[in-house]
Amino acid sequence: MQIEFTSEEMAFRAEARCWLRANVPAGERPIHSDRALDIREFDLEWQRKQFEAGWAGISWPSEYGGRGVSLIEQLIWHEEYARAGAPRAGSCFVGLSHAGPTLIARGTPEQQAFHLPRILRGDTVWCQGFSEPGAGSDLAALGTRAEIDGDELVVNGAKIWTSYAAIADYQELLCRTEAGGRKHSGISWVICPMDTPGIELRPILTMVGPNDFHFCQVFYNDVRIPLANVVGEVNDGWNVANATLGFERGTGFVADQIQNSELVERLIAMARGRCGLDGLSPAIDDGDFASRLAMSRAEMAGVRAMTYATVSRAANANPGPEGSLVKLFFSEASQRLRRLGVDLLGPEALELSSDAGLTTPYLRSYAASIGGGTSDVQRNIIAERVLGLPRAPRP
Repeated sequence: MQIEFTSEEMAFRAEARCWLRANVPAGERPIHSDRALDIREFDLEWQRKQFEAGWAGISWPSEYGGRGVSLIEQLIWHEEYARAGAPRAGSCFVGLSHAGPTLIARGTPEQQAFHLPRILRGDTVWCQGFSEPGAGSDLAALGTRAEIDGDELVVNGAKIWTSYAAIADYQELLCRTEAGGRKHSGISWVICPMDTPGIELRPILTMVGPNDFHFCQVFYNDVRIPLANVVGEVNDGWNVANATLGFERGTGFVADQIQNSELVERLIAMARGRCGLDGLSPAIDDGDFASRLAMSRAEMAGVRAMTYATVSRAANANPGPEGSLVKLFFSEASQRLRRLGVDLLGPEALELSSDAGLTTPYLRSYAASIGGGTSDVQRNIIAERVLGLPRAPRP
């Protein structure tokens, strides 16, 4: 596998680097603010700045308002984005990476004309209503029901782990519109306005801190949504939910990988300047710390190589199950790296506001091997679809 950058791609890198270095917000994203709206306002302002400069929707086709760049240029953009220290998409992520691409692939012209410009301009925030208390990794087991009543859907049920629900304008909602039959059928993908009567939000507190506004549980009590908000066909929501594949094939984790590689070097420098467990010699002289730092550096290099290989293959074919290899390895390596950081901090890690800025990312890292499919689910995919191993017999 070899990726060689053309002169045009190198020019694209220079253009992206120049713009990002000049325009990345000077202030930190307000993750510890006591107002959820502070996060929304920050994220939307940054999205608007990208839109006005022509950098919004880097992977979206140009006919839908995006930048429409090649897969290699997407990889370059994410690399430069991370190196410039640009803020994460945050509350704009679902709209840009899930809802928008789904509407491009399966939405009606009316749905596209209304929602796509608003997502790109930084006017609206979307959240995702997929997981339920009894349907997480087994998403097809969802039980939220939507009964058809005239030209409306009447929704009842609950969703959980809904990121940014408290500040979202719309939700991509999966609900069961037909009982019986195969569990992957009878599901519909619906645009749900979050100000619809009957929607109740309950924030979920996490160990990250009292001002973490990330998760909510969402309850639907006779929520009426126009049938015109169904994307694709009624009862075909499972296929619609899978229609977003291919917009960022293998490039989605590149920015995180760059940031983790930089964190490794930062921890190495920290280990040279801090005492180890004996309280006398530098931590870098401790064999355990040195070994873990070396392994982290090797793991970050390894995951970058895996990503380049995935991108190289995806340039000529649709992404396959090999993406689970990258997801599994990267999420668990990230957790090991974050744990190493707090171990180097020692008692200082107990301070959430530590200047080292390592404790909160460590606490958040526990979600890395859960969100987007647990590590066990990824191992099953690898075993069955990559290695061709037989399924275990059901009890």
